[in-house]
Amino acid sequence: MTRTPDGRLPLALVYRGPAASPGCPEAVAALLSSGPWDLDVRYTGPHESLPLSAESLSRAVLYAQPGGGTLDAAYRVLRPQRRAVRDFVHGGGHYLGFCLGAYLAGATPGFGLLPGDTDQYIATPGAAVHDEESTVVRVTWRACPRAVYFQDGPVFLLDDDTAVRVLARYDNGTPAAVVAPFGAGRVAVAGPHPEATDDWYTDHGLPVQHTLDLARDLVESMWRE
Repeated sequence: MTRTPDGRLPLALVYRGPAASPGCPEAVAALLSSGPWDLDVRYTGPHESLPLSAESLSRAVLYAQPGGGTLDAAYRVLRPQRRAVRDFVHGGGHYLGFCLGAYLAGATPGFGLLPGDTDQYIATPGAAVHDEESTVVRVTWRACPRAVYFQDGPVFLLDDDTAVRVLARYDNGTPAAVVAPFGAGRVAVAGPHPEATDDWYTDHGLPVQHTLDLARDLVESMWRE
C-alpha cells in the first residue's frame, strides 16, 4: 500500500464492540498489522475513539468485520451503519469479514455486499460439521487441503459467480472463502477463521493449526484479484 498524499499510512478500521466477540477484533487487527501492507490499523465502534460512521469510513481504505455472536443480534447493532458501509465499499473501499463478518456481507440480514447471500455451512448437504461448537473444519484452499478453526461459519450462496474468485471450498464443495466486487470496491470473506490464534484452539482442546498464511492470502486477494 502507498501512503496518503499527506504522508500517512492508509487507514484500516477493525470493528470492536457488541457485534463482535472478545478476541476476534484483536486477531484481525494483529493480522492486518503483521502483513506487508503498511496499514494504520485502528479499532472502530461505539466505545472506540473512531465511531463507525460515514465520516470515519471516508478516511479508510479497509473496513474489517470480525467474528462474533449471532447474526440477528449483530445486525440489530449494525443496521444503522448499513448505508455507510455499503457506500464505502461501493465507492472503492474494501470489506474484510470472518465468520460473523462474512455472514454480515450477505443480505438476510446483512449489508448486502455479495452477489447472493450466506447460510450456515452446517445446514448444507454433505457438511462434515453438524453443530455450532468450535471445531476444526477441512477446506481446500487454492487446491491445497487445509484444516482451519471453525465455529458455525457461513457458506456463500452465489447468484452470479462469474466475477467472484472462490479461494476455498468446504469438503462438500461449497464456497468457504470468496473475493467479489461490489461497485468500485472489493469484498473478501471467509466462513472459517484462518486468522485464529493458538489459544482459540487450545481453549477448546483442539489441535493447533497454523493458518495465518491463508488469512494473509485472503487479504492479498482482496487487493489484487
